[in-house]
Amino acid sequence: MNITTEIQPTLTQISIYPIKSLDGKIVDRAKILTGGALEYDRRWAIIDDCGKVVNAKRTAKIHQLRAQFDFSNIDLAQQLVINIQTADDANNYQFCLTTEVTELARWLSAFFGFPVSLIENATTGFPDDLNAYGPTIVSTTTLETICGWFPNLDLAEARRRFRTNLEIGGVPAFWEDRLFGAPGTVIDFQLGDVRFHGVNPCQRCIVPTRNSISGDLTPKFQQIFTQQRDRTLPPEVNKSRFNHFYRLAVNTQIPPVEAGKFLKTGDFLGFRS
Repeated sequence: MNITTEIQPTLTQISIYPIKSLDGKIVDRAKILTGGALEYDRRWAIIDDCGKVVNAKRTAKIHQLRAQFDFSNIDLAQQLVINIQTADDANNYQFCLTTEVTELARWLSAFFGFPVSLIENATTGFPDDLNAYGPTIVSTTTLETICGWFPNLDLAEARRRFRTNLEIGGVPAFWEDRLFGAPGTVIDFQLGDVRFHGVNPCQRCIVPTRNSISGDLTPKFQQIFTQQRDRTLPPEVNKSRFNHFYRLAVNTQIPPVEAGKFLKTGDFLGFRS
């Protein structure tokens, strides 16, 4: 593994999102599953009676939910606890995701005003990109740069809007754009001892255009973002991967042979020769 001598790309933050579309949790390490996902990332999804996923693309009401996940008993009891509340209710409601999923679905149904249930996939989770099913990657400096494009957008809010799994420090803005290549190709790299394939720049939806807490739209967010993204695209990046510039972070694959390994904060990123 050859690590660049000019900079030291370092994994500085790992975020997982146990229930798709709800808040995430920062962890110090994450296990790689046989399906190439991070353990517990997007393991559950909320669906309606027609089997369609209930997410922020579909209803902005989901922004009114605040969730915290407790992993304190996960190793001994395989229990993952969610504490959830709404913007207009100070009460905290607690459910165990291994034993009380039905009860949580009942509570969510009352909140949304229509029946929902939770489905689980403990192998692959529920990624948006079924081809690039691994964790998404962005650099801290990229997010900080985007904050400068919009008044009142800070780093914490940018993280909540873009919901990226892995954050890389020690690199310039948009450095992660070198982690994908020409169409039909992948870029081989490694984080710690985990091998990755960089696949494509992540296409974005309506979610980042909204305030993550209130759900209010940021005026001209997509227009401003697209213009600035085009202007700041690193010259060495393969521009053919951008049919539009409303893209941010890198979608990845993790080969099945990497299952069982762990990513840890402090891991270095290097390119495979």
